[in-house]
Amino acid sequence: MSPKPDSPNTSTTNDPLTLPEVEHAAKARLPSHIYEFYASGSDQQNALARNEKAFDRLFIRPRVLLDVSKIDTTTTILGHKTALPIGIAPSAMQRLAGGEGEMDIAAAAAKMKLNMTLSSQSTTSLEDVAATRKYMKPEAGGLAPPPFWMQIYLYEDVRKSVGLIRRAEAAGYQSLVLTVDTPVLGNRLAERRTAVVLPEGMSLPNLVDPSTATSAPKSRSQPSINRQLMNARTALEAEHLRLTAGNKMHSASLTWSTTIPFLRSVTKMKLILKGIMTPEDAKLAVQHGVDGIIVSNHGGRQLDATCSTIEALPEIVDAVGGAIPVILDGGVRSGADVFKALALGPILC
Repeated sequence: MSPKPDSPNTSTTNDPLTLPEVEHAAKARLPSHIYEFYASGSDQQNALARNEKAFDRLFIRPRVLLDVSKIDTTTTILGHKTALPIGIAPSAMQRLAGGEGEMDIAAAAAKMKLNMTLSSQSTTSLEDVAATRKYMKPEAGGLAPPPFWMQIYLYEDVRKSVGLIRRAEAAGYQSLVLTVDTPVLGNRLAERRTAVVLPEGMSLPNLVDPSTATSAPKSRSQPSINRQLMNARTALEAEHLRLTAGNKMHSASLTWSTTIPFLRSVTKMKLILKGIMTPEDAKLAVQHGVDGIIVSNHGGRQLDATCSTIEALPEIVDAVGGAIPVILDGGVRSGADVFKALALGPILC
């Protein structure tokens, strides 16, 4: 039997009203392996489901007879005001989803005066994305688009990332968002079964030095070097791949005592750590002088046995004690979810 046209799990309109409707439309239109690349978690996808379900265990206790005729939804993050306490998290290769990819997302973020973090593995150059803010002038008495942030992974030779960091700073990015939960990629089974590669005409322009490269590298019909590590059947095979990959592999040797000082030495951008899931690491972030943290389990794409981000949040907020901004991602699907997260302490979801 076909689902009813008004079923909440199907969208019969080109103007979806909810995120599930957007996801349904994406699943119907995208090649299955591309949809799974965006939508899947690691292993049995328990963390992915837990991120969302954990919000359902939290309830709102409403107060009444308060004047709510005028509501201010703005918040301030690192000195800049945003129209809503939400932002756009980094995700790779957005042009695979259609349109102009990162350019479309950046234009929407700038128009809505929202925070956005660009993935270093984007299919659009960081300079082109940053330029979209210049065309979004603030309305009279209104907000200016907040500055964008730049996400980065560090390679085994951390110096290889200096060029990208300095490009982002020169282009006007306010903050560097270092992903700290990915010494190796999570065991994403869907991606292992069907490798995601870029079609002809797409590239990863942030991963080349524009001053020396004549053109961006073209995709090859094989998984990325970091994904190939997950295909290794033995420790010996994995070690061989690490040795032959050179400096293209995510670093598995980052430490508090070396990584933070290194980044401080090469950029004046704010430093935010993405992937904090324990109060112990939150305290270390404060002690080492970072400017903010993101409570994140990588959207359930790394360690499948970890707790949800909303479950980890209260202890982390207590550990930070207001010293630095705490941001949360994972499982947020509605305004009610944003409200619940804000009630526990962060300033951005």
